[in-house]
Amino acid sequence: QLQLVESGGGRVQPGGSLTLSCAASSATLDYYRVGWFRQAPGKEREGVSCKSSSGGHTNYTDSVNGRFTISRSDGSNIVYLQMSNLKPEDTAVYYCAAALSSFYTRFSCSLVPAEYGDWGRGTQVTVSS
Repeated sequence: QLQLVESGGGRVQPGGSLTLSCAASSATLDYYRVGWFRQAPGKEREGVSCKSSSGGHTNYTDSVNGRFTISRSDGSNIVYLQMSNLKPEDTAVYYCAAALSSFYTRFSCSLVPAEYGDWGRGTQVTVSS
């Protein structure tokens, strides 16, 4: 089973920026679709962004589109989530997740939590003045 460890969370003022990192226990994430998810108190876990194993496809939930960027270099075992213009409603525990891709899924990714089997423990992001 893949081990994932998130880092980079913290407290930031509205309008500020943070970059989250997720390091995998594998040598590379090239064969995995990866995703970032978040869960605020009292709310369900929601998909924030994902990236296909091919690297060519990314997806974002509407509320973060244009403000967040997911990235992963070929051959790397780290995936990043760059977050800018943060808003109080972005406050949540952020999780990274991974799922081994198949021949048929290597060009796509999903924002549905149930489609991912490997999860990190999360990192808290708090946006507050």
